[in-house]
Amino acid sequence: MTIPEILERKRDGHAHSKLELETLIGGYVAGCVPDYQIAAWLMAVYLNGMTPLETALLTQVMAESGDTLDLSSLPSTVDKHSTGGVGDKTSLVLAPMLAACGLTVAKMSGRGLAHTGGTIDKLESIPGWNAQLGEDAFLKQAREIGLVLVGQSKNLAPADGLLYALRDVTATVPSVALIASSIMSKKLASGSKTIVLDVKVGAGAFMKTIDDARQLARAMLEIGFNSGRNTRAVLTDMETPLGRMAGNALEVWEALETLHNRGETDLRDLCLALAEEALLAEGFSPSDALSVPRQALESGAALAKFRAFVAAQGGDSSYVDDPTKLGIAAGREVITASQDGFLERLDALSIGKAVLALGGGRLQKGELIDRSVGVEMHAKIGAALKIGQSVLTLYHNAGRGLEEARAALVGAIGISSQPVQPKPLILERIAL
Repeated sequence: MTIPEILERKRDGHAHSKLELETLIGGYVAGCVPDYQIAAWLMAVYLNGMTPLETALLTQVMAESGDTLDLSSLPSTVDKHSTGGVGDKTSLVLAPMLAACGLTVAKMSGRGLAHTGGTIDKLESIPGWNAQLGEDAFLKQAREIGLVLVGQSKNLAPADGLLYALRDVTATVPSVALIASSIMSKKLASGSKTIVLDVKVGAGAFMKTIDDARQLARAMLEIGFNSGRNTRAVLTDMETPLGRMAGNALEVWEALETLHNRGETDLRDLCLALAEEALLAEGFSPSDALSVPRQALESGAALAKFRAFVAAQGGDSSYVDDPTKLGIAAGREVITASQDGFLERLDALSIGKAVLALGGGRLQKGELIDRSVGVEMHAKIGAALKIGQSVLTLYHNAGRGLEEARAALVGAIGISSQPVQPKPLILERIAL
């Protein structure tokens, strides 16, 4: 079948076979199919959609377009993906917790872009920690410790990077089939048998409404099911940042506080909920799926796993036991409550933009960032405030980006004269 014939099929609303998708996507990656034909196909997909099976086939073709990890020699492999948020440091707590439960977390993670932080950027706040491991060292650490995190290979699902760049300039980004296949192609290529999805909803997330988030979660679950993976999804609130810290080193500090059983309850509760989903997918009983991760956290077993993981990848493990050693920017600017009342809004997107302005995020891949800057939140939604009370602290270096950060935070804080009931963090759990 020729490329124009494949385009005609999608233009007319037909579902593709895997061979058709291999011809189209494989040809594009190889440089044989031009941008203008793929652009036409993307618009046809945007307008006509894809069936669940067709979306799964597209995802498999994208996953097979480059390197794949073979984790079949490892027991109980599990991966977690978040659709992005502000202050989302769950991987730093969840991964060692799962390893302490006897599962294997052998994971490729990305760097941050725009207002959302990346796990690798955060871990590099620990001196000496190395995000690059050869395949043999990667598998050896996974077997011995149960936990290894490395930077994402440039050749992991390369079709995704090519398609996303074209979607960005052809008004086809908001397609559930294309979003779901983009996310899941990297998960399939990463090789884990179980995949837990944390789908964020709200101001600081890509999906702004729960209906949109639910639709995306179900699309990804269908891909997982049709690809033979144990996949579960949790919808979580991202109207306000997770925890109390946003910024790379600050988030590592907060994650370590949680592993030391001193952390914020919302971060701890979310990590326990995601761990529960992973253990249920791996066949644990409902009671064990609740109790085993909690015991791993409270006993210090998860902390011990994180310490071993950091040391194995060249990091200074003394930082694990003394988070105060982490390099935090010396500059401080406090933003206070403008009136008495109750905290009603703490806009996640605005806080993410403030971190970006301070230098803690990047607008382009490869851009250098300042891991020491960020924002600390001193109050949670519903908290009673007095005029002049500290609400946020901006950590900055010699005032760099401070004016832009202040501008980003205009209107970010809402104070009500009436008591406010905070929204639940975990909005919904979804499994096929």
